[in-house]
Amino acid sequence: TKSQMEKRYPVIAGREKGPGPGRYGLPPTIGFMGHDFTKPTSPAYSFHGRMSDTMYCVDSSPGPQYHIDAKITRFGRDGTPAYSMLGRVKELSQTPGPGAYSPEKTPPCNLQHRPPSYTMGSRTHYRSVDSVPAPNRYCLPPLMGPQVPNKQSSSSYTMSGSYSRGGPSVDLAKTPGPCRYNSTDPSVYLPRQPAFSMLGRHGLPRDATKKPGPGTYNPEKVTVHKARAPTYSLGIRHSEFVTPLVVNVSD
Repeated sequence: TKSQMEKRYPVIAGREKGPGPGRYGLPPTIGFMGHDFTKPTSPAYSFHGRMSDTMYCVDSSPGPQYHIDAKITRFGRDGTPAYSMLGRVKELSQTPGPGAYSPEKTPPCNLQHRPPSYTMGSRTHYRSVDSVPAPNRYCLPPLMGPQVPNKQSSSSYTMSGSYSRGGPSVDLAKTPGPCRYNSTDPSVYLPRQPAFSMLGRHGLPRDATKKPGPGTYNPEKVTVHKARAPTYSLGIRHSEFVTPLVVNVSD
């Protein structure tokens, strides 16, 4: 038969997958009833139902209307120090301040009848017998130039005007300047040095044949001599159970 002629492949154990996590019926870890005994159980709290109206007649205690002092804690009264602001205490003794004392009225403690005092008087006038001139009345001789008789002077120079005739700037002999002489070539009286010349650039030998550029080709006309253009296909996926080739084994 056809089924007997088909090629049979060996069964791979990795392809035999078991049921998912949802197929297992593990006990829950939430709540108290039916809790997984292998896991710790946290305390559970329940909401009680509403009480009947008859409970109000039995227990008629007031609600949370008591005033609890802020200094009272669950450990007792708060023991931290507290401070209050009271009124100013009445002065019992009239202690004098620094301004009540008068040191200047004390009796003398030494041979002086009173402590030394200083006053600032007005400016005194000059006496008529003082005929001494002021410092700005003196006129000292200048120290620039050789005109001071009792002072040593340095050498002084003057700049005179240029003479129109007979001066240093006038060339009476008509001597030629350095630019009037012609410079002689050193090769005339010295051994001649090698000379080099620069020629034009030579053209390199090239192939004169014309070659087609990239735009000359038409890849889309490949169907002229072929059935269709080359394409790429996706092959089969390799098996994930094939042992990879290990070449370098790290220690």
